[in-house]
Amino acid sequence: MSSHRQQWQQLLEELAQRQGLAQAMGGAEKLTRQRSKGRLNARERAAQLFDADSFNEIGALAGGNHPAGHPPLAGDGVIGGTGLVEGRTVVALLEDFTVMGGSIGHANAAKRARLVRLASEQQLPLVIVLDGAGERMGNAAERYPNAPNDLQLVADLQGKVPVVTLVLGSSAGHGALTGMFADLVIINQGASLFTAGPPLVEAALGIKVTAEELGGAVMHTSESGVAHNLVSTEAEAFAQARRFLSMLPLRAGEAPPQSRDSVGADANDVDALLDIIPPGTDRAYDIREVLATLADAGSVMPLQPDYGRSMVCALCRFGGVAAMVIANQPMVFAGAITCEAAQKATHFIDLAHNFGLPLVSLLDNPGVMPGPEAERAGVLRAAGRMFAAQRRYRGRKVVVTLRKAFGFGSSVMGMNPWDRQAISLALPSVNLGGIPALGGAQAARSSAEESAQVQANQSGAWVPADAMAFDKVINPVALRREIIAALQRD
Repeated sequence: MSSHRQQWQQLLEELAQRQGLAQAMGGAEKLTRQRSKGRLNARERAAQLFDADSFNEIGALAGGNHPAGHPPLAGDGVIGGTGLVEGRTVVALLEDFTVMGGSIGHANAAKRARLVRLASEQQLPLVIVLDGAGERMGNAAERYPNAPNDLQLVADLQGKVPVVTLVLGSSAGHGALTGMFADLVIINQGASLFTAGPPLVEAALGIKVTAEELGGAVMHTSESGVAHNLVSTEAEAFAQARRFLSMLPLRAGEAPPQSRDSVGADANDVDALLDIIPPGTDRAYDIREVLATLADAGSVMPLQPDYGRSMVCALCRFGGVAAMVIANQPMVFAGAITCEAAQKATHFIDLAHNFGLPLVSLLDNPGVMPGPEAERAGVLRAAGRMFAAQRRYRGRKVVVTLRKAFGFGSSVMGMNPWDRQAISLALPSVNLGGIPALGGAQAARSSAEESAQVQANQSGAWVPADAMAFDKVINPVALRREIIAALQRD
């Protein structure tokens, strides 16, 4: 029998050569240039995301055999595949700026679509790492068949599997749009994100802007709300992505993973709350201190902290149970619900609904923000959408009224009696009403109504408790224990 080894050897040598080209990405010079910007390359990023030695690459040879005989492009500017994050399988798609600026050619588009389809079909979380120039300019001149569209496919993933986007360089056009369907968008300091980059803006509008001015990280996390979390290093970005995914189920319909570490998860009383929360509404306090005291030690992950700052959103654990928290921040506008705060809360309430996370709502607000500026911003529409998100939510809802809750501000936070709460709790100092007593009399222009409003507001928890507006009025010291009991109930 003749041996086939020589023929196999030739094929295997060519395979090794093509695999080597893919591993080399854009080559030594471009990799050095990437490093000089303080940025990791795509393969180093994959290593940061996944558990050690777990990355299984898909489509490495795409871009290596152009039908018109053009020079091969390593991976055609994108790498991807599957790997483990905290021991669970995740799909990742990482743009490679060292190859054609991470632009999207036809092979690149096909690979992206395959990876997103893999996440959809296998019901696996997807991580998208953006560092690319969008559609490749030469695409229109090439006679390729209609390419699959990963933009459509990523949109279809919403609410089915967790999706995380990391913006680690400049991202424009198609890639940037794809990243906007994520449950969490993390952007690195110095990165930028826009529908069209500075050259196109200048050509179209005659406006000269830098990438930072057009779509900088600080602007997107504090003003536009396009990105959720700002980080100062790529290592921090990947650490946040891993932590976020560790708190969510792999797919909708599954229970969120329980904490493997029970340290600090005891349902103990918290005496410190008596020092943090003033009973009277005339003094502010930092709700973040309350949350850090109530949640398991070290478990709080802030979400979109620089946008809509009168609302604090966070993932954390109570007795080992992962939960979404929305909380009014009395340090900012006394906790009033602004348009931006409502938009932020709506996104994360929907996230909790989609993936079965318990929702813990901490109330201390004077209502929805009034005034001409708020009305022009569309605060009514934003608050209405937040209320609709509360009504859509179908999970274990725990509502805690810490102090004040007025008008529609109580409704959008889920305090309405019998609004599917697992339990509705209140502290003895609660201050309720249709409108705040301060200013309410002027609006009504009646001293009698002023007196009645003030009397009702100063009655604390006793009147609403008598009407079953709350299930329990509790000592602040017992609040952590009550939340854990509600979340751990079978």
